[in-house]
Amino acid sequence: MQEPDMIDHRRLGRELDLFVSDPLAGAGLPIWLPAGAAARHAVEEYVRELERRSGHQHVYSPPLGKRELFELSGHLGYFADDMFPPMRLSADDEFVLRPALCPHHALVFRARGRSYRELPLRIAELGGMYRSERSGVLGGLSRVRAISLNDAHTFCAPQQVGAEVAEILGLIRVAHAALGVRPAGFRLSLRGPGEKYVGDDAQWARAEDLLRAALAGMAYVEAPGEAAFYGPKIDIQIVDAAGRESTISTIQLDFDKPERFDLSYTGADGSRHRPVMLHRSLVGSMERLFAYLIEVHEGAFPAWYAPVQLVLLPVDDGQADAAADLARRAADAGLRVEVDAAGSLGARIRDAARRRVPYLGVLGAREAADGRLALRLRGGRALDPMPAEAALALIGGQVAARATDLLPSD
Repeated sequence: MQEPDMIDHRRLGRELDLFVSDPLAGAGLPIWLPAGAAARHAVEEYVRELERRSGHQHVYSPPLGKRELFELSGHLGYFADDMFPPMRLSADDEFVLRPALCPHHALVFRARGRSYRELPLRIAELGGMYRSERSGVLGGLSRVRAISLNDAHTFCAPQQVGAEVAEILGLIRVAHAALGVRPAGFRLSLRGPGEKYVGDDAQWARAEDLLRAALAGMAYVEAPGEAAFYGPKIDIQIVDAAGRESTISTIQLDFDKPERFDLSYTGADGSRHRPVMLHRSLVGSMERLFAYLIEVHEGAFPAWYAPVQLVLLPVDDGQADAAADLARRAADAGLRVEVDAAGSLGARIRDAARRRVPYLGVLGAREAADGRLALRLRGGRALDPMPAEAALALIGGQVAARATDLLPSD
């Protein structure tokens, strides 16, 4: 490992052309460049598919809403200091950039009548939200004002909470393993003294007991004062290269929003019942996630979400057509591929290494004539020339498996 200041995600983000922060765009509003956007898109696709397979239904909702929505949700009463000011269109028409997605997802639940047979109802979205962070605390991707959150809300019966939390913890473990996230520990975030919280003591005690039961047999610490204003939560912590701790994944238990939005479902007995609302994020925001991933991998992402997965290097102009044809076949196979033909072969190999490209394919006259490819792995290991189709199959197999290694295990 390099020194912490050498693996700061802001420096690596500049060197690898992943994102840029421009004063004209505004502090805390980074712009994802093509390389960073490609990596982010691959991660977003993976997370959505993981959620889909686990029974989540994805929605789209707008990043702003009427002032009344956030008054009803409690955000304007309890979270206003972290929100942007309302935008007034007329005397009785004000809109607010949302600080969270949960109010809109409550509206999804109440869009029509619900039955106990639909529960648990898992609503997911990778959506935008906005926080009016002070300029002094903003930095790179780790603290921003425009947040792209991997979010979901599960509406369930009280007796389903334990199984749902266990299911979510399992999904978090799967996602972390694929991405290379190394959790530093679990935290049960509770109410603290002198803070503003909604709900009564009985609700909070019930919610805390349910989360403690879900954590039974697991090591965790309790953190008074770190709860959300509407309920306690399980936070999964990470530590960055500089030793700073933050939350990457969370599960929050909420009895308050169903009350505020008068959410209900028809039970087996034919009467109305109040659901419990679980807020959860498997990997947090894309911004904070990538701030961590850039540092923990030192820019060398696993091949499945590397911005460019294969660079083809023809030795000279005689292999240009073969390289272009192979690049088309690689792209058709779903790989992110480039051809680099400018400059000496040594300089091109060094540039690919600087960019942390996982696979380099060298095409000399013999390889082009025989339909073969000499693969070099990130880190310098050279493989014996192999049929080009075999090389593409090797890379495609590691990408499809979302493997952390560049070669299949024996």
